Amino acid sequence: MMKRIAAAKAKGPRLELPISARPVLDPADVWVPEGYKVEVVAAGLSFPTGMGFADDGTLYILEGGSTWPTRPALPPRILQLTPDGTLDVFAVETQGGPRGVTYRDGSIYVSCKGGYHARIVKYDVATRERTVLIESIPSGGWHEPGGPVFSPHDGLMYFAHGSVSQNGVCLPFGFSVDLVKQPEAHDIPGADITLTGNNVSTSNPLMPFPYLTESGAFKPFGMPAEKGEVVKGELWCTTGLWRAKPDGSDVELLAWGLRNPYGLAFNEDGELYASDNGLEEKGARAIAGDPDRIWHIRNAKTAHGSVKTPDWYGFPELRADGVPVWDERCRPEKGKPAEQLIEQLPEWAGPPAYLEQPHSAMTQMDFCRSDFFGHRGELFVTEWGTYAPLNSPHEKDLDHGFRIVRVDVEKGTSEMFLCNKKPGAASHHQGGGIERPVDCKFHPDGKSLYVLDFGYSPVTKGYVMAYGHTGVLWKVTKE
Repeated sequence: MMKRIAAAKAKGPRLELPISARPVLDPADVWVPEGYKVEVVAAGLSFPTGMGFADDGTLYILEGGSTWPTRPALPPRILQLTPDGTLDVFAVETQGGPRGVTYRDGSIYVSCKGGYHARIVKYDVATRERTVLIESIPSGGWHEPGGPVFSPHDGLMYFAHGSVSQNGVCLPFGFSVDLVKQPEAHDIPGADITLTGNNVSTSNPLMPFPYLTESGAFKPFGMPAEKGEVVKGELWCTTGLWRAKPDGSDVELLAWGLRNPYGLAFNEDGELYASDNGLEEKGARAIAGDPDRIWHIRNAKTAHGSVKTPDWYGFPELRADGVPVWDERCRPEKGKPAEQLIEQLPEWAGPPAYLEQPHSAMTQMDFCRSDFFGHRGELFVTEWGTYAPLNSPHEKDLDHGFRIVRVDVEKGTSEMFLCNKKPGAASHHQGGGIERPVDCKFHPDGKSLYVLDFGYSPVTKGYVMAYGHTGVLWKVTKE
């Protein structure tokens, strides 16, 4: 028998929680435009990372599991919230943790972060039979899977995955967080490249201080690159975006150079957009001023099998505004300035459809298809919120994100849609509002927007932490 999960359900606008890390929820602390209202649907979720609706209004919610520093250690799960309000465990995943979910023809398709490899799995909703469709996606490092989503243009499945390294070279901070579990993980290009041989010298956490080591681009930590060295591009690269048939066959690489393409969304015309987070001003290859962005994935409208050379979106050599990372404009206030890693840069697929403030951490998103809700055709994007001061020394970055914006992808402009009435995460000012929004999805009836809030995740100059049982599902309704 499946056990019902322990998650608080709201009985009024304000909800008191038995959790010291997040003791109260209060929709009155959340700002939305006039004519909309906010309410709490469920609380007590643990590290929620994504969600998706079935056609009947059943909502599948992903709990990411303990794949980053967390308190306490908790399993990666898929939850099922039925239209009558019942919230149960649908399945428990076997590796890193589920990140994205979409429903299609009686099944849900789920991306799961892994050890050395990430997966796409399929669950039959009626029988709960689980099938692994793809398990070859390079993983094991800093960033996340994106998707899967299905195109209204061709019916194919689209999915992505971010980089192993933070800024193009595997370095000690990333090693201590992720790579100590997968020490041979490294970035892989999606097309043939030639390396400059510019390596990064750092301390080695595996050896007594002050033992130093050199690491090169597209190499495991501690392995240098050589000038003129050619690294062959692979179908299963890092920073890639692929498409395949719904059964996982006939995989095609459309793009690479996407640092962290966590959010994928199709508009009603079948155009694909991907969210992406900027490079960090930290460590031995620090880059200042890289904006977060929304990319238009041009190859998504091409015929399946026709892409001979995948588009390149800039990682690890260009900021989102097209500035090379070794340019004076990218010089960091702290950390070692970046040097060029790739001798002859591929043709850039930019500029982005939309540029956002650095360190906003745009995550998952959804296009509005509802005249009733308003803003049809605009892209609603969750912004998890900054990791400053961990990854930026600038005070101006401390309140970036922690909100939902609606983006006009044709004009490259945005408007605020949801945020706390006081800047930043609710815990910063002991409020009862939003902590870290990680996903937003429109209900199939078009009358409401559901917002998934990861929960309490404080950051200092030295570490980031996340606390279980602090995640929340919110609902925004047009009055």
